[in-house]
Amino acid sequence: MLAPFERMLMTAPPATAIHEMVERCRGAAFPRSITKLRSGWVVMGEKQVLPGYCLLLPDPVVPDLNALAPLERAQYLADMALIGDALLALTAAARINYAIYGNVEPALHAHVFPRFADEPPAQRAAQPWALDWNVAPSFSAPVHGDLKQRIGEWLDACRD
Repeated sequence: MLAPFERMLMTAPPATAIHEMVERCRGAAFPRSITKLRSGWVVMGEKQVLPGYCLLLPDPVVPDLNALAPLERAQYLADMALIGDALLALTAAARINYAIYGNVEPALHAHVFPRFADEPPAQRAAQPWALDWNVAPSFSAPVHGDLKQRIGEWLDACRD
């Protein structure tokens, strides 16, 4: 009898938006793609609810953090923190919020949100999903391209 994890590996996972984004990153056809780190792709968030909001998409895509072997898991988490380091260095962020859920898209992906001291007081303590995503600007190369490029250059300079 196969363990649940072994059964999961034997069946093809349903395609998710994460799978699609990774495929587009691999083909250099994803405008929000910043760079490839050891564990996966760094991309700008579709909605820039906080300026500099990024995601880390694993490559290859896995269902969740616990599906990674210990060394791969450590690398993924280190890469996630490295994105935070870049945002701290390149923006006026006071801190970084990190989130991994996978409830809507059942594939591992991490959200990396810069948080700013000058956010309105009511927003400062709110988690990012409590913000008004409907009024957040969509990623736009003319508006966000310079920061995207600087994040990529910073991360590329940190590679071993």
